[in-house]
Amino acid sequence: MVLYTLKTTNGREETVVEMMNLNVKSNGLDVKAVMHPAELKGYIFVEGKIGDIHKAIQGLLHIKAFKEVSIKLSDIEKFMEVKRIAVDIGDEVEIVGGAFKGDKGIITRLDRTKDEVTIELREGAIPIPMTISTEFVKITRKGAVKPEEIKAEQKKPKKFSMEDMKKSFGEPDPVSENKA
Repeated sequence: MVLYTLKTTNGREETVVEMMNLNVKSNGLDVKAVMHPAELKGYIFVEGKIGDIHKAIQGLLHIKAFKEVSIKLSDIEKFMEVKRIAVDIGDEVEIVGGAFKGDKGIITRLDRTKDEVTIELREGAIPIPMTISTEFVKITRKGAVKPEEIKAEQKKPKKFSMEDMKKSFGEPDPVSENKA
């Protein structure tokens, strides 16, 4: 088999990969692999017969070009390496991708099998837990909070004052307050 390159719309690579995989399975096409390295925006690599690749992409949105020149596996091997960052409970991290990009929080749980962390965003008045892949976090400070402190904090019942609510949601509407 031979590797080829597809140029796609930035941010739509995963959609194209999913749709191609559906076409390959439903039509029994001879395409062995479809890969999108996260570092390469707008590119997908496909291993298979050129005619079957054409059939797999026929009619799909977000495909800008199909480069019919084969590439070597050695050219893209560096993108296939699994990169894991060593994160621990209590590390302060910044989210580097997705809707919460730029937000900071503390890691409160680890799931090494799924390569996910649960982060407690602490920029608001009420801490918000959020589970995210480790590929979308960058450590800003190792061991910012001791794991024992996190476990003790999780056991405490959460109590919110009216001041906390006002900070998070603003002042209550006097009209709706009188109806209650």
